[in-house]
Amino acid sequence: MSFQKLSKHAINLFPMVLLLAGCAGTVPVVKSADTYFKEGEEFYASHNYEDAIAQWKKVKETFSSPELSTLADLKIADAYFDNHSYIEAAAAYEDFRKLHPNHEKAAYALYRLGLCNYEQITGIDTDQTPVKNAVNLFESFLKQYPKSEYAAEVKEKLDDCMMKQIQYENYVGRFYLRTEKYAAAIKRLEEALQKYPNAEAHDETLYYLGKAYFLSGDKVKGRETFNRLAKQYASSKYVEEAKRVMEKYY
Repeated sequence: MSFQKLSKHAINLFPMVLLLAGCAGTVPVVKSADTYFKEGEEFYASHNYEDAIAQWKKVKETFSSPELSTLADLKIADAYFDNHSYIEAAAAYEDFRKLHPNHEKAAYALYRLGLCNYEQITGIDTDQTPVKNAVNLFESFLKQYPKSEYAAEVKEKLDDCMMKQIQYENYVGRFYLRTEKYAAAIKRLEEALQKYPNAEAHDETLYYLGKAYFLSGDKVKGRETFNRLAKQYASSKYVEEAKRVMEKYY
């Protein structure tokens, strides 16, 4: 081969050499599962939740440590939760429970799953699905783990959810009453009393139920309901309100 042809051949190879060198420089460094896990913890400690999640996902992708992968599953859920990404956190806690039903942290995962729904509760005039979900999850938790360290908090939040459910029923009942749909108001408020018989805030329910009866023309049931209100909630502000309704309609 002549020198001229050799030089031309070398020139043609030069870009390929540079390309290969460039590719070699971009090869990602593969770390151990333990390293990825520790890096995730460092990001988490500095509240850099998205990067923490990314590192813990890499732990799982190594397929080298089932134990660390399990912990990473839970850590990812915690990071979503602390980042206020409650929908993603709920899905992650649910996945952990399905994948590791007998794990020592199963109770914790169910507790946090309930909190994910609790934290999504807004007002009584919005979608009540988070309230219903939280009630179901908290009740399930107390049934499965009555002696858990989280039981007292769960019971407290369950009571709060039950109160919110009653407030919602009263809200709907007041709407029917305001729009003069007395039969619908009576039905809704009666059902609230039946569904939540041990609730402490039924003074409002009884007041609006009694008023609905009076406005519908059923004075007998109206008086019976107000008598029940006065007997069960003697110090309630609604007792005086009930007296004024009685004076006007009875």
